[in-house]
Amino acid sequence: MIIAAAPGDVPPGPKVVAVGSFDGVHLGHQSLLARARTLAHEAGWPLLVYTFDPPTKVFVRGVGMLSTLSEKLDLLAQQGVDVTLAVPFDEAFAARDHEAFLDDLRRLEAGRIVVGEDFAFGRGRTGRPPDLEAVAPTLTIPLLHLGGEPVKSTRIRELLETGEVEAARHLLGRSYSARGIVRKGERLGRRLGFPTANVETAPGKVLPRGVFAAEVETADGGYPAVVNVGTRPTLNGGDLRFEAHLIGFSGELYGHELRVTFLKRLRGEHRFADLKALRAQIARDLEAARAFFHL
Repeated sequence: MIIAAAPGDVPPGPKVVAVGSFDGVHLGHQSLLARARTLAHEAGWPLLVYTFDPPTKVFVRGVGMLSTLSEKLDLLAQQGVDVTLAVPFDEAFAARDHEAFLDDLRRLEAGRIVVGEDFAFGRGRTGRPPDLEAVAPTLTIPLLHLGGEPVKSTRIRELLETGEVEAARHLLGRSYSARGIVRKGERLGRRLGFPTANVETAPGKVLPRGVFAAEVETADGGYPAVVNVGTRPTLNGGDLRFEAHLIGFSGELYGHELRVTFLKRLRGEHRFADLKALRAQIARDLEAARAFFHL
């Protein structure tokens, strides 16, 4: 997949252009991209995704992101996208009027345009899907509904923020994951007998709160794991911590990138009377994870 940051960096020629933030590349996005991919195949043109980094709501409203740019690019490549134009979304871009955005589409030589029904563009969100017809025939895709509600990044974000990773999986079409670099911590887990990797993710990445059974991918392979995301109330902590105990792993991971996939919520975060009670609960969490993985 070709990756570009400005319309002028995109190879010439007609294209089918799908536009949107595509945060999380969930089932609704996948449905839209499938329609766009069919149009591209029929026309013999490449499929280009025009997206924004960070996603518009992350920049404008300060909400968390479901996918970092690198995660989103990987997900779009898996959907058969040929070219991704990921433009930096900043104050200058947000201030552009909708005509400037239409000019971008003309420079991209959009032969067909595909957007979701809730798509809006330009300063003040004044541009709407019918305005795109000034550039090329436009296909507007209705929102996908599951469980009587639309599949939207906002809905998935809300589920994850309350730890409902299994419900989020039904909307994403896959289990939610997060990548991060292992940094040195206070080694409390090691002192308790359960060494953990302290994972540092990109700022703004949404993390589900609680204790989870998870899969952790390292450079050497994958491991079942118990993962905790929380503020460590037993220790009067304040900052959000993301820690993973890899079952069956021995060695050092400092400086390595891990990919953590959240599979099942085991419990919420609790304050325990002392470290002895915390150690006993961690042992129970480990047994619950072993049972989940049939270990």
